[in-house]
Parts: sequence; C-alpha cells; structure tokens
Amino acid sequence: MNFHLPRNLALLPLALGAALSLATSALAEVNTAITDAPLPPALISKVNNAVDADTARLTAIFKDLHQHPEIGFTEKRTAAIVAKNLKALGFAVTEGVGQTGVVGVLKNGPGPTVWFRADMDSNSVREATGLPYAATAKQRLADGSEIDVMHACGHDAHVTWLLGMAKAMATMKADWSGTLVAYAQPAEEVGTGAQAMVEDKLWERGFPKPDYAFGTHTAPGPVGYVASSPGVRMAGVDQLDITFYGIGGHGSTPQMTIDPVVMAAQAVLAYQTIISRNLDPQASAVLSVGSIVVGRDNNVIPDSAVLKLNLRWFTPEVREQMLKRIDEINQGVAIAAGVSTDKMPTRLMKGNSGPLINDKALVARINPALEGLLGKGKVIDQFPSVMGSEDFQEAFKPLNTPYAFMLVGVAPPDIFAKAQAAGKPFPYANHNPDFFVDLAAIPIGAKVNTVAVLSVLAKPR
Repeated sequence: MNFHLPRNLALLPLALGAALSLATSALAEVNTAITDAPLPPALISKVNNAVDADTARLTAIFKDLHQHPEIGFTEKRTAAIVAKNLKALGFAVTEGVGQTGVVGVLKNGPGPTVWFRADMDSNSVREATGLPYAATAKQRLADGSEIDVMHACGHDAHVTWLLGMAKAMATMKADWSGTLVAYAQPAEEVGTGAQAMVEDKLWERGFPKPDYAFGTHTAPGPVGYVASSPGVRMAGVDQLDITFYGIGGHGSTPQMTIDPVVMAAQAVLAYQTIISRNLDPQASAVLSVGSIVVGRDNNVIPDSAVLKLNLRWFTPEVREQMLKRIDEINQGVAIAAGVSTDKMPTRLMKGNSGPLINDKALVARINPALEGLLGKGKVIDQFPSVMGSEDFQEAFKPLNTPYAFMLVGVAPPDIFAKAQAAGKPFPYANHNPDFFVDLAAIPIGAKVNTVAVLSVLAKPR
C-alpha cells in the first residue's frame, strides 16, 4: 500500500473534508451489533506481559524478514516461517493458498470466529537505510533477471505482529473463547493477492467462516499512535497496462515509421486532463503513470510502447469515467498517428480493489480497548480517508464480513517531532528507499493486534 499521512498524526482534522462527502454517502457501511463489555485493565496487562516476554523473539523474526524480502507470489521463505511458527503454537495450518498464502486456525471453544491478516510481499526498491539488517541482495526472477527488493511498506512488521498476536492468544487461551484464524496473504502490492486466495477456493475449503476480520498496516506516524476510524478509509485502485503499437525503423528515417514513443508521450500528457477537466472537481481521484517501457537503442525507433497506469477512486462512476476517457485518448492518439484499425492500443487490467470501508460498530468496539492499551489521545478515530489502497477487504466481500483495518505508527517519535517542528512531513514515508520501522513498534503492533482480537473474543467478566 502507498499512502501519505497528514503532517501531525496526533492532531488530525475532525472531518473527512467536502471532497469525500459524496463518496462516503454513496458507499454503505455495515453496522453489526456488538454488545460485549470493554476489556478490563487486568486483561490488557496480561497482553502487555505476554508480548513483552516475547519481544526479543519477535525482533529477531522482524530483522530476518526485513533482510530477506520477497515480491508478490514469490514469498515462499516468508510463508514457511509463518507456517512453522503457527504450527508450533497449535494452529491447524494450510499452506499454498493462492500460491503462497498461509491460513492458520486455532479453535478455543464456542464463540465468534475472527480472521486476522498480514500481507507478506515486498517492493521492488533498492534499500538506502543503512540498517545493519538491511536488504542488500537482489532477487532473481523466473526469467533469470534480477531486481532490487526491500520491505519499504512494512509488510515484514505485519507478519511479525501477526506472529506476536498468535503467540499471545495461544498463551492466553483461558481468557478467550471462539476461533482465531491468523493468515498471511501474498501479493498485496500488486493488488491481486486477496483475490488469488478467494479464487483458490478459500471459502470452499472448510475453513471456519469469519464473523469479523482485522488487519493492520504500518504508517509513518509516531510509535504509540494508532489510526482506527469508521467508514471509508482508502480508495479503490486499478493497475492497468496500455500498449501502443507502431511501426519500427531507423532513427534517421522517422517518416518511414509510426513512433510509439511519441504516442506514449502524447497519451501521458493527455491523461492529465482527465482529472482536471473531465471529473467533477469534488470527486477525488488520482491517475498516475508509474512506468514507460519502450525501446532500447538510441538509433532505433521501436514498434511498441507500454504505459503502466495506476488509478485511485472512491465511486464506481468515477472509475468507469476514467477508464472510458483513457480508452478514448488512446484511440485518438493512435488514429492521429496513422495507426491502422487492426493495431489500435490495447488495455490490460492487472489488478483491482474497491474502497476499504471500516465497519462502524466494530471500530467503536475495539477503540476503547486500544485506548486502554496505548493511553488517552493515542487512538485517532477521526482519521481522514487516504488515496492509498488495499486488497485486504476483497477477501471478505463474498461473505459481507464486517472488518476493521488499523494504521499503526512506526516512526521514531523524536525524528517525527523534529520533522513536525520544521513544518515537514515525516521524511521516511512508505515505498521510500529510506523507509524503516522503529524497533519499538514491534511489540506495540503485536499488542494492538491482540487487543483488537480480544475485544471480540474475550470471555465475559
């Protein structure tokens, strides 16, 4: 996931803003009645003790995962670590779901079933942190090529938090009743991992169906803060490739070619008018071109060019309007260049997720417990929606499961405070080569996960 937080995570606005009001009203929220009593301080103290006793192990796991990142659908080493740890805790483990996904089930008497996700994949980024456990090796792909890889979005922390929560819950079985499913998802960064698990018959394999679902994600805010808000949290996303087809030739005779480089350049500039001139100014959307793949030699005009696009949106109508205008621009550029009708540009849709919408009742249930864990004012419950996206929710759409997705601060508080004092956002945002997770966030994330689950599964007191 790629997103940017407001400059001061501790002092966020109380409203989402007018630009998102239409999206919020257009997207329905699931209101699920939850009547359990809040977690008592004694139980939160047990969580603190259990995770504190496990922190050294969790820190070692995190450093190992950070040093060995794997991109989407190649997370075999990471999946093996998850499976091994869950099996040791008594979970019934199924591997290879959606290629590399892992599902662990721990049954502990009657009660609700809670699913908790950690995504496993890394980014194609060259790490620049200089950490002693930094990722330095390239990853070799199936075609023999090598790429830089880095956990620049904190999925190594997510996996570690999941394993920390799993051990705490296994240790505290006398304090809760129900079923906990801890699962590790592949390929969140490309937006297809959750759907891959569903298409691999996730809900037909006999796993207990979820009553509630949770997920957490690193955020470049200070350690000790959590954003847990109801309603629309993140935008929908599409990943798509546009291919222009031309006629290649010698760079010295462009009149004998149809240049796809020029077509690609014209399209990129024309796309910028979609947001500014075709969409309602009150409709939030983003269209970014992340890559142009075309040619190799200085003196050769290639015969094709590929544009890799990323779209963000909050309503289906805005999404369809963007796709329609992209197609029209592509066709217009190609026709103007003299491309024949049988070689018109093509559009390949590679991944799609809808907006992430936290369940209002579930968020209201867990937030008092999170505040009991972190302290008053440390749980941000009016956090603005972001244009970043997730595919976490796609796994639960077929079942209409109520869910809550939380953002956990991982920035060193002193560095964050200095950035704020200088009027700058925290410099090490997600997907940045310098992004890092403060080790102090490792036990806190595990505690946040555990307290969220206990908010639903704890035995009545």
